[in-house]
Amino acid sequence: MSTMLTQSRRRSSDHFQPEDMEPQEQRRLRGLLEQIDYAAYVANRELIGHALAQADVAAFQKLAVLTAQARARWGAEAIRLAESGAPATPDQVARLTAARTAYDELSEAFDALRRMVERGYLPLK
Repeated sequence: MSTMLTQSRRRSSDHFQPEDMEPQEQRRLRGLLEQIDYAAYVANRELIGHALAQADVAAFQKLAVLTAQARARWGAEAIRLAESGAPATPDQVARLTAARTAYDELSEAFDALRRMVERGYLPLK
């Protein structure tokens, strides 16, 4: 099983290939798996392409700016806490957590949308 590290979590990709299977049966299984993968590709392309038809490079630029702003807010909040010299209060930690969560979500969304373009699910204008 292989794993892929994204911004904040690991995704597993489990493509089991039994080794004790006859070569003919392995080819048949690979053919079936290719059909399954293609069905997923077509479904993603149609549904994502329809749902995000308005997406264009300008939307990605806006999302990139929004993500950078969230990252800057998170960093600024952390620096403010550090400069105070006092132990962080629960409210301060909650604000820092909210800022990180906002950045993480925006970053994950940007990466996911980029993968949609890369895989051909989302054609850009």
